[in-house]
Amino acid sequence: MMMSRSGTNRVANTALLVAKGLSGEVGGLRAFYGGGVKSESTLTMSEKEKKVDLSPTHCGNKEEKGFVSYWGIEPSKITKKDGTEWKWNCFRPWETYKADVRIDLKKHHAPVTFMDKMAFWTIKALRYPTDLFFQKRYGCRAMMLETVAAIPGMVGGMILHTKSLRRFEHSGGWIKALLEEAENERMHLMTFMEVSKPKWYERALVITVQGVFFNAYFLGYLLSPKFAHRMVGYLEEEAIHSYTEFLKELDKGSIENVPAPAIAIDYWQLPPDSTLRDVVMVVRPDEAHHRDVNHFASDIHYQGRELREAAAPIGYH
Repeated sequence: MMMSRSGTNRVANTALLVAKGLSGEVGGLRAFYGGGVKSESTLTMSEKEKKVDLSPTHCGNKEEKGFVSYWGIEPSKITKKDGTEWKWNCFRPWETYKADVRIDLKKHHAPVTFMDKMAFWTIKALRYPTDLFFQKRYGCRAMMLETVAAIPGMVGGMILHTKSLRRFEHSGGWIKALLEEAENERMHLMTFMEVSKPKWYERALVITVQGVFFNAYFLGYLLSPKFAHRMVGYLEEEAIHSYTEFLKELDKGSIENVPAPAIAIDYWQLPPDSTLRDVVMVVRPDEAHHRDVNHFASDIHYQGRELREAAAPIGYH
């Protein structure tokens, strides 16, 4: 049985009226129960942005707007002891320290075994092209050196981390100790970047050297941790030598003794009127501590033990 056209129109109109009525009732219920206010999850992005306080935050000496986050995570407000705002996001006040400048800078591990000699002469061989390329430009040399020196701690910590997970065992604190070393070296780089701005070809060199050294050290650590740590120990000895030469050039006036970067003053808790020489004076002991840690780690392996069997020198700067 077929329905006439007029009958069809009446049915359609009736359905439309019912739909409008339901819509009005739902709207009335919303107004009655919720006051017509949308829930947080139904707010549009623009509406959410209006609710967020976009007060400026500081990263270094740059001002940035606050981040809009669905997850409700907001940067914590940190102040110094004097009540002024802490402006660094890359490290916190409790991570700063005064360098131990009393450490013996002349200590040297005499290579005796074949593996020690190989590690020693590998570093000596790498020093030759470095001297040839940078010569007396110790600011650039320090900056480039730190891009390499920050790799071993990260690689060693990463390998120990996966080993700890794989074997269901503790690391003796060595994961944290090596990552601390990597972070400390990276802070050296962040400091010298303020003193010596890298040129485009130096940035290209960093990419090349970092790619080669990272993979070579990763394989070397897997094959022989004692060789890897010994090599880093000798690398740190060369770093001490480089910074000593840096100081000599500063004292002779060949390199301008500019004011210390603000990041260095806060990180090493230096006086406000510190200079570049003061920065080098605190960076050099850091390298000496890294020298000791890596030679110590190599000695542990030479004794047929594992690093986790000896307490790691956490916080040893």
